[in-house]
Amino acid sequence: MATAASLLDRQSPWRDELRATLALAWPLILTNITMVLINSTDVFLLARLGPGALAASAMGSGIVIAMLLIGIGIVVAASPLMAAELGRKAHSVRDVRRSFRQSLWAATAVSIPIWAILWNVGAMLEWAGQPQQLAADTGIFIRALMWQIWPALGVVAIRGFMAALELPRWTMVAGAAAVVVNAVVNYGLIFGHFGLPKWGLFGAGVGSSLTSLFQFLFLCAVLYIHPRFRRYHLLGRWWRADWQRFATIWKLGLPIGLHMGFEAMVFAAAVFLMGYISTEAAAAHAVAIQIASMTFMVPMGLGQAATVRVGQGYGRRDPEAIRRAGWMAYALGVGFMTVMALVIWVIPGALAGLFLEPDKVQNEEVLRLAIRFLLVAAVFQIVDGAQVVGTGMLRGLQDTTWPMLFAAFGYWVIGIGVGAWLAFYQNWEGVGIWIGLAIGLGIVAALVLLRWLSRDRLGLLPQPA
Repeated sequence: MATAASLLDRQSPWRDELRATLALAWPLILTNITMVLINSTDVFLLARLGPGALAASAMGSGIVIAMLLIGIGIVVAASPLMAAELGRKAHSVRDVRRSFRQSLWAATAVSIPIWAILWNVGAMLEWAGQPQQLAADTGIFIRALMWQIWPALGVVAIRGFMAALELPRWTMVAGAAAVVVNAVVNYGLIFGHFGLPKWGLFGAGVGSSLTSLFQFLFLCAVLYIHPRFRRYHLLGRWWRADWQRFATIWKLGLPIGLHMGFEAMVFAAAVFLMGYISTEAAAAHAVAIQIASMTFMVPMGLGQAATVRVGQGYGRRDPEAIRRAGWMAYALGVGFMTVMALVIWVIPGALAGLFLEPDKVQNEEVLRLAIRFLLVAAVFQIVDGAQVVGTGMLRGLQDTTWPMLFAAFGYWVIGIGVGAWLAFYQNWEGVGIWIGLAIGLGIVAALVLLRWLSRDRLGLLPQPA
């Protein structure tokens, strides 16, 4: 019979993994939450301008974020490369520096075509049949917001490096400072306070772009000052070409970028479809998705931690460490989202009321729709958490192509297909779109989990040295 002491010894690796995962994940989670707080601040302020501005910002933000996430996926490919190298050789400098510098090259390469696309979105929306005023306002907002792309990708590159070293707290500090900067600058530029011009919707985009630039410069300063980071000389001669590593990042990162883009664009497409229903539906979607995005930041951070922890086990060629790292992050992510699903289900009205003033007549229909959308969002919280953590686990194994294909099928064939059918052919309108998204997320979560369970049979585990 096993003694209590022997059981404790057997459990200690899991306790150690829990501590390591939480220590790495909580600064990443808080960093992610600061990103949502920045957008939530914009939603809160723009709601004061009326449903029209709120709908335009929702559509514009969705499109810009979708484009940004494609770039983020490419840049973030450096993170598992750096984690695996540090797992193989704890004090590696040159190889880590190569991956980081080429992630900045990738950020530059992907930003240019994204800017070209975003500059013309307003005209594209009008051509696609969106209401003329909504299309025009969205185009104005995007032309101000699009300049955040390159500095935001630079922030992601630095965050990936700091996470690989398991020192992500500075990104959290930078994110917290950015929340304050964004609130002050956007308040001034939207409403004309602090001697700033009153630019309304355009001012919100300008303020968010300036906030991304501030965050990038803040983290660059940390790289120069902090002794643990300074030894890597990350920004010295970063313009020098390293085509082999650049190609490796694109090979690994393009599927990640397309995966993240598919996910973000499906929500942008949902706003697009909401625009055909009514401006109130688009505004209600903006509120509901903002609340769902806030809870999503926790499993997203756990997924990022799983990529690093699994990647380190991959670099050490340690299947048991890979198994523990993956399942620990998965259990924490799904458990948290189960609790959040219950919270949203119980108090949807109170949550929507954080963004909308219930006593205003113009908000009555928006509030009613937002509550209905949140009831559906409560259901898909769990599968949304499962799919993002599971994807992070597979990225740690440098497995990115199949998760991308799962996302394309689940989000677009199932999610948008079923959602549009329910909305326009079954007359479920906005609720139908949200139900379609929930089903699509569930399909992706199931496929990602199945691939993780089959990792040994599929040859995803590293071969022993």
